[in-house]
Amino acid sequence: MNGEDPAAAFRVEAGELLEQVEQGLLDLGHRLDDMGLVNAVFRGLHTLKGSGAMFGFDALAAFTHHCESAFDRVRKGDVRATPELVDVILSAGDHMRALVDGDAPAAEGQAILARLAAAVDAAAGGGASTPTVSTKRGWTLSFRLPPDAMANGTNPLALLDELRELGEATIVARVDDVPSLGECNPAHCLIGWDCTLIGDISKDAIEDVFLFVMDDMDITITPLTVEDAAPVAEAIVEEVIPTAEPVAANDAATRTARTQGENVRVPAERLDELMDRVGELVIAQSRLSQLAAHGHDLSLRSVSEEIERLTGEMRDTMMILRMVPVSTLFGRFRRLIHDLAIETGKAIELVTDGETTEVDKTVIERLFDPLVHIIRNSCDHGLETAEARLAAGKPASGVIRLSAHQAGGEVLITITDDGRGIDRERVRAKAEANGLIQPGQAMSDDELLGLIFHPGFSTAAQVTNLSGRGVGMDVVKRTIESLRGSIDVKSVDGRGSIITLRIPLTLAIIEGLLVRVGEGRYVIPLAAVEECLELSLEDDLRSRGRSLITLRDTLVPFVRLREMFATGTRPDPFQKIVVVATGRERVGLVVDQIVGNHQTVIKSLSAFHRGAASFSGATILGDGSVALILDVAQLVAMAQPQEEMLRAAG
Repeated sequence: MNGEDPAAAFRVEAGELLEQVEQGLLDLGHRLDDMGLVNAVFRGLHTLKGSGAMFGFDALAAFTHHCESAFDRVRKGDVRATPELVDVILSAGDHMRALVDGDAPAAEGQAILARLAAAVDAAAGGGASTPTVSTKRGWTLSFRLPPDAMANGTNPLALLDELRELGEATIVARVDDVPSLGECNPAHCLIGWDCTLIGDISKDAIEDVFLFVMDDMDITITPLTVEDAAPVAEAIVEEVIPTAEPVAANDAATRTARTQGENVRVPAERLDELMDRVGELVIAQSRLSQLAAHGHDLSLRSVSEEIERLTGEMRDTMMILRMVPVSTLFGRFRRLIHDLAIETGKAIELVTDGETTEVDKTVIERLFDPLVHIIRNSCDHGLETAEARLAAGKPASGVIRLSAHQAGGEVLITITDDGRGIDRERVRAKAEANGLIQPGQAMSDDELLGLIFHPGFSTAAQVTNLSGRGVGMDVVKRTIESLRGSIDVKSVDGRGSIITLRIPLTLAIIEGLLVRVGEGRYVIPLAAVEECLELSLEDDLRSRGRSLITLRDTLVPFVRLREMFATGTRPDPFQKIVVVATGRERVGLVVDQIVGNHQTVIKSLSAFHRGAASFSGATILGDGSVALILDVAQLVAMAQPQEEMLRAAG
């Protein structure tokens, strides 16, 4: 069966609805009197309840109904929105996710509903602002459902029953547009209805009945008074539907349909498969280009150039399809900060910058866990209590700032806190106690702070649910390095810490600089390349024992890859230095020849070769041979101690 499982489709929709509800609740926690947010949360819960019932998730629908009813009382002004009520509904959202997945303990749901009842009772005393919706004594409705309403799961009779539940209802069917039996499509909804509703009913309550079909249907809702209710009821059978409002509704429906038509939901694994095919196409195109370059057939060369152009466009389009804004990542931490503030008893604010910065979806997925570790540590270790902050002359609320921006082929994600900073003396004492360094050993500040990434290292005075168990930061470092990225820590006593993650934009296809070292060929990620210089044989001999070059009044260390890889070959007469950089650090890589640019499809190394720190992957060249991709961050890190030693000696 090729069709998508309806239950699976609902789970995706439910996840999106719950995410919207959660974001609305987190906003409402800061603006408790914002009725727009109250209505948004209510509609999300109402939609989830209705969809759940439609797709057979009855336990979810029943549980969500209690939360929806609570927010219905808030929007009607019977109950105030309070932090306690918001917190309970957030917990209820977690339980709803478990219900969607079919793994939710009933006792947990009952406990949440008990907390909900207590929060509603406590919030019912103060009253809220009077709803702004009109509450006339009655309404007239004329409506026609979308033709495909029944095919999409809407039961017209159930909608009519919901209208009758709102108040005294007089409903008359309109059958003037029903075609003859031979022309009738039994799957289409062809009947319209006119209705008079008498009672103290809000317009929102009527619109909620049609929530699932409102955008695609024709409907007019007109207020009436008790005095003219009866005449309207008598005349409603022959009433002609006004055209002004339905036209507007149709315009909105057209816009909605157009928007829905322009967006297609595609499973992530299909994008991954397509990316693999594009990668293989890039390799095949490279082989074709090599054959055409060595041949004399002009038509073959022309076709090769055209395929190269099309392949490049397809690769770029594929890369764009895989890119997602980091807002999808940052938004998930709002709830984490909310929960951590409650758990630690600290006042914590989350600030985000650069949310439109885009990163490959695979990178986004793998960044979540490292960022959770860092944020939890920042809240637990870094931020002080409100009392301690006030005593230090700081605002009572601590700030966690997440920011992102693109720099060449990398994305820089920084996590900043304005807390107490990292206690260097405690780090040193712990490292000495664990035997990581010798007592009194001289270390640079970066080396000292880098000790926090050692496996099992923790400076926590006591183990908590958040940190201090000796796990976390080493996992962060390993994960970032597995993404071919790097991590940097800066800290100022009393002012806070900054942790910077440097991550490649993509893990699939990159532009590379193909070089030759001895008989082997290697790829250097082009985004890390700053410039290329020539190193003559004389300069090479002159720099023996002192691998430094002066580049615009700056000393830059360089590494002879021929020696590092033990090629056993003599150097070319005119070697080249490729200057690469990661962040503020630069290093020169001495190669025998620069072959040129190369579209590099990244292949993972086998488990046997994964320990080779100098390489981050491999690629297949046009002639079918394999070239290793150099890990620039590792090479720069290897060159830095050499640079510091030479500078100290000089």
